[in-house]
Amino acid sequence: MRISKIFIVLALISVVGFTINSNEGKKPESSTISEELALLNSSEISSQIELLEYVDRGKMVASWYGPRFHGRKTANGEVFDQQAFTAAHKKFRFGTLLRLTNPGNERSIIVRVNDRGPYIRGRELDLSKAAATELGILERGVAKLNIEQVSLKGTNFPVITLN
Repeated sequence: MRISKIFIVLALISVVGFTINSNEGKKPESSTISEELALLNSSEISSQIELLEYVDRGKMVASWYGPRFHGRKTANGEVFDQQAFTAAHKKFRFGTLLRLTNPGNERSIIVRVNDRGPYIRGRELDLSKAAATELGILERGVAKLNIEQVSLKGTNFPVITLN
């Protein structure tokens, strides 16, 4: 039973992404899955799911993209939603979950890689508008972030299916 709950949580994370911040105890105004998940903080998750590990991938220069690409297909075939917690990277597999931390304000989020890019020299990660907003980099446009890959302990690329 515990393992199936873990897979359901991971599946939800891979579909919608979620925010890790200090909003613990606040109730969302609406009850969407992404808003419910946004209230979880990293200590709650790590105490409930010991199977997750965070692999340090170093620092990357990140920018954001949104309005011009909203509604268009991403490289993995899904429709880009600038309000989802997603990212573009040139090499990470589609579906890879990344925990991004802005060292300037200590805000962290988890995003799912669903696109390729960025294609501007010196940038290594493109974020959705929602991800950039949550990390506090929307106005600046570019920031150096700490990157950790989220994975299941003992696997190098977890595949999660809902049957």
